[in-house]
Amino acid sequence: MLSASVLEIRHLRTLQALRDSGSLVRAAQLLNLTQSALSHQVKLLEERYGAPLFERKSVPPQFSAVGSRLLQLADAVLPQVEAAERDVARLLQGQGGQLRIAVECHTCFDWLMPAMDAFRARWPEVELDIVSGFHADPVGLLHQGRADVAIVSEVDAGDAAAVDHHPLFAFEIRALLAHGHALLAKAWLAAGDFADQTLITYPVPDDMLDLVRQVLEPAGVRPARRTTELTVAMLQLVASGRGVAALPLWAVQGYLDRGYVAARPIGPQGLRGELHAACLPQVSARPWLQDFVAVTRETSFVTLKGVELL
Repeated sequence: MLSASVLEIRHLRTLQALRDSGSLVRAAQLLNLTQSALSHQVKLLEERYGAPLFERKSVPPQFSAVGSRLLQLADAVLPQVEAAERDVARLLQGQGGQLRIAVECHTCFDWLMPAMDAFRARWPEVELDIVSGFHADPVGLLHQGRADVAIVSEVDAGDAAAVDHHPLFAFEIRALLAHGHALLAKAWLAAGDFADQTLITYPVPDDMLDLVRQVLEPAGVRPARRTTELTVAMLQLVASGRGVAALPLWAVQGYLDRGYVAARPIGPQGLRGELHAACLPQVSARPWLQDFVAVTRETSFVTLKGVELL
């Protein structure tokens, strides 16, 4: 007769995270655990069943027969658990609602659309919409009642009391250059390297450009500028030697893999950007908003290369 099961919901989530993220390190980040805590969970299960759950040296993890069977259980059980929790939230707080999303970054749509698709499947009764146009002050739309969530790159201390900021993820911003560019001889670029270049950006205020705000402005560097609305146009200009640009690595990884342009880190530690979901406190209290943040974090972490959860 089998002894009492040691399996818990958290163990099943751990197995899914290992598969979806591809490594112990990333799975721990996805679950907001330390790597040692995650390893302890795995060790507990392996001791209980007397067999390894996956091959330690393989990346991504190759699950054993035992691990695969438990993963099948996780895939069957966890969707039912999550659906039941959403049903309970609907019973307690009512159904329906509207989620209007405003963005301040041109590349946000690359990851926002998959996240919205995943959220829509979980909360079909919530009306999803993107506030049309680019907005230099998306948080202002929250106060005006024109948006429910604003995707922002900075947490404004002045808004801290009136606006909730839910951290999403961090990412590296790389300098993009044409093949054969002289700056490719450097391992990383400093502010002064941009001084005699033409910097191609989106047509937005400088305080919304991480490269300008974090690197160039503090160093007093003001390169020549050129703007374009489209990411693909920016990359085409870079590829043809008309200037340099700086974009999130996840947004241009496909172009780098195909050799369309080249890239270099900005600064010895790299240039880091962040994204947060801002909303008013009364919106934060809605269960579907909390799920939107969770789904967005998980979807982006699994699908975008090189992002780190905040």
